[in-house]
Amino acid sequence: MKKINIYMMSALAGMTLMLTSCGDDFLDTKPQGNYTAETFYSSDVAIRKGTEPLYNRAWFDFNRRAIVGMGSYRANDAWNPYVSAEFARFQVTGLTEDMGLAWSALYNVVTMSNATLKNLQDYAVVGGDVTQEAKDAAIGECYLMRGWAYFYLLRGWGDNILFEDNSVMVDNPIRPLNTEADVLKFIIRDFRKAAEYLPETGVDNHASKYAAKAALAKALLAQSGWDEKATTNHSRNEETLKEVVKLCDEVINCGQFSLLSDYEDLFKPQNNDNAETLLAMRWASPNSGEWGAMNALYSDLCFSETTDVNVWGGSLVASIDMIDIYNEEPADSFRLRGTFFSPNAYYDYIRKAEGGYVYKHNWMQLKKGVCGTKADCAPNTCAQMASPLNTYIQRLADVYLMKAEAILGNSESTSDASALAAFNAVRKRANVSEKTSITLSDIIRERRIEFCMEYFNWWDMVTWYRWKPQTMLAFFNSKQHRAFEMREGDIIKNTDGTFSYRCVPPGVNTWYITNPTNGNVYWNDHIAVSEQDNTPVQTKAEGYEYDLNSLVSQYTAGYQPIVLSEANIFMPYPESDVIQNHYFNEEPQAYDFGTTE
Repeated sequence: MKKINIYMMSALAGMTLMLTSCGDDFLDTKPQGNYTAETFYSSDVAIRKGTEPLYNRAWFDFNRRAIVGMGSYRANDAWNPYVSAEFARFQVTGLTEDMGLAWSALYNVVTMSNATLKNLQDYAVVGGDVTQEAKDAAIGECYLMRGWAYFYLLRGWGDNILFEDNSVMVDNPIRPLNTEADVLKFIIRDFRKAAEYLPETGVDNHASKYAAKAALAKALLAQSGWDEKATTNHSRNEETLKEVVKLCDEVINCGQFSLLSDYEDLFKPQNNDNAETLLAMRWASPNSGEWGAMNALYSDLCFSETTDVNVWGGSLVASIDMIDIYNEEPADSFRLRGTFFSPNAYYDYIRKAEGGYVYKHNWMQLKKGVCGTKADCAPNTCAQMASPLNTYIQRLADVYLMKAEAILGNSESTSDASALAAFNAVRKRANVSEKTSITLSDIIRERRIEFCMEYFNWWDMVTWYRWKPQTMLAFFNSKQHRAFEMREGDIIKNTDGTFSYRCVPPGVNTWYITNPTNGNVYWNDHIAVSEQDNTPVQTKAEGYEYDLNSLVSQYTAGYQPIVLSEANIFMPYPESDVIQNHYFNEEPQAYDFGTTE
């Protein structure tokens, strides 16, 4: 598989680059001069700097665009019909460019982690300006980042190629895929090693052992029910769930992390590296000129009236499923404000020099990731394809919800006090009422709101699918409406905080769902006589029931619902790799863990 060979050699070449220059402001103090691996690791400062490209450069092509389609569009958080729409439509092929870039980037993280780990073992000699503590911390970071790369690869593609020694892959790149079970076992081993090596407290915003323990809890929660051959719902392993709860408690009670009081503050550049951040991709300043180390998402996410840089993301809007979820609980306005713009919403921190920004559209464009003008981002800045924001990999709210899910375990519902305390900690921050019992459906819903458009939700859905395939297929195919389009004027904010909307199903050539007999336009909460006055023909109180599937089937031609199955939940491998490596067409093999298991 020559392509993986090329990816790996690129990563190894990047190791030389990172030893000589990196413009990231994460690297505040850089050793001066030109170095080789043999001479670079001569101090604790140099060792820390040697791992910092694992927080940005290694992830660049994953974060540049693919992460949005993979992590959020596939979860039906939102979508853009013009950018990465194939992810929302589940039409990804082996030739999809962003998918291929993500695949290569994640293996780039693996190869960079392997190379850095070997350099540390070979060249970081304890003594003088090098301490064992700094060396161990860097080793832990390599295990942590490699584990996360494989965790994304597992939930994106399923079976993957595992390797720990880059030279083995260079010598023989045509290697078999390894089973999902062994990939997950490998991930868990890496996270355990990371927790063993990382320090109690991270230095200069580097990871601590609690970032590894949170990652380990997430991987174990996945493993507790993961069965790649199951076609029916089955039970999670109770002993594994107990370990998940224990790890979550260690992270929650370590005293280093806390939920921010204001949800919106999580997405302001002034609050990068906040108290809720467990692990993040930490990007170079937009002023640095370091293209391969910057967060390139800004222009995809923003639209022009919110900023003074060149952007094009105005067609990225809330899915109708997310609008339905917000409608269920209008009091959840703080998380809505932090995630999507809605009619007449005011933001004092966007266009501050002009007195703030009022969203004057009947639409719901993306807010999360929109920081405003260059001046609004101070002391950071923003630029075309250069966001000042970190990309969260994991934050504390995830740990609270994992704890609640692990305590729920195999039960239909729970009123366990510890589970409710964890679950309600997230809800209390959002200023919504506390629950007195919770189900898996409650957890799915809470995660969708809490992490909407943070590129998290699809990965969790895949984990649930491997545990409850029947439940999740029913959820995907009967409770979600994918790739339905909305445009300006398609949303009205009601006095009770809910939203009325109309939308266009995929494959339909008319803008609105229209009854050819009476010309009515169908809305989610009433039928409007005309687009001018929206006078209802029949309201919910009068017995009107909104069944979108029934409406589009009855009154439209060309509607083809997007159906999910085992065949498309996981993405295809890049076609060039499949062509060059015959193992991609064969059964995966067990991984030889040897004495390192």
